Parts: sequence; C-alpha cells; structure tokens
Amino acid sequence: MNNIGIFWGSETGNTQVAAEMIGKSLGLPSSNIRNIASATLDDFAAFDVLIIGTSTWGAGELQSDWDSFFPKLHGADFRGKTVAFFGLGDQVIYADYFLDAMGILYDEFAARGATIMGAWPDEGYEYSYSRAVRDGVFVGLALDADNQDDLTASRVTTWADQLRRSL
Repeated sequence: MNNIGIFWGSETGNTQVAAEMIGKSLGLPSSNIRNIASATLDDFAAFDVLIIGTSTWGAGELQSDWDSFFPKLHGADFRGKTVAFFGLGDQVIYADYFLDAMGILYDEFAARGATIMGAWPDEGYEYSYSRAVRDGVFVGLALDADNQDDLTASRVTTWADQLRRSL
C-alpha cells in the first residue's frame, strides 16, 4: 500500500478519534497520524497519499488549527499527491453549513493539483446545504458524531475499504 499520512485538526477530540479509527482500519502506524497544529508542509512531502480531516465550526468555518495552517497551502504544489478527505459536522443544528470545512479544504487541495479520491454518498444524512457536496456526493467521508455517532465505526470501515481498493 502507498505511504499514507493522516492530518487532522480537532477542537473537541472527535476528529482525532475518527483519524485514529481510519488509521487503524488502514493498518497505519500512529506516527502517520498527525495533528495539523504541529505539522508543516514538509510533513506532507513524506507521504504519497494524504488523508485530511477537519470539523466545521460556526457558519461553515474551518477548524481553528486548519484555519491557521490554511495560508500555507496557498503556495503548495500537490501534483503527484493523492488526497482523501473526512469531515465532521452537525447536520441538525448546522444544516446549512454541514461539512463546509471539508469542502473548503477540498477546493484548496484540488486547486493545487492533488488527485482526489474517497467520495462518499450523501444518502442517510439530513442537511440543507454543504460546500462539501459535488455532483450529489460528499467529497469525502461524512461523519456526524453528534447525531449519528452509532454509524461512525461502520462508515469508517466501509470508507477505509473503499480507499484500500482504490490504492
């Protein structure tokens, strides 16, 4: 399997837990799972495949550590990198902004030449709008630890299997 690095940002710990679940499902060592708060662009260079995880805050905003890191992405070149995304959000209270941060990061990595993989169906979710939906599917794994936490483990396993087959 290609060399995979998972980069996550989390306020409450839910995104970190999801990152660790994904890493375990893919058989990755814990050293390949990194908090974006202490990461650099050079850390991305060590991996062929990047899995990017974020939660969405407020009215569709990036998680604070990703917000701080985001300007560094503007000069990056991700040609030759394969990138997959996972996002956490609350589809009930923030139905108009569900997983917007994942969509923001998707747009930035795609604009920098990354090959994107890991789209996820939007069936089984109730939301009004999401910047993370393209052509009727989410750009990555959609998780809602607030309202559908009981589905997280099975979604992670299914998505990880999908990624493994694609790699």
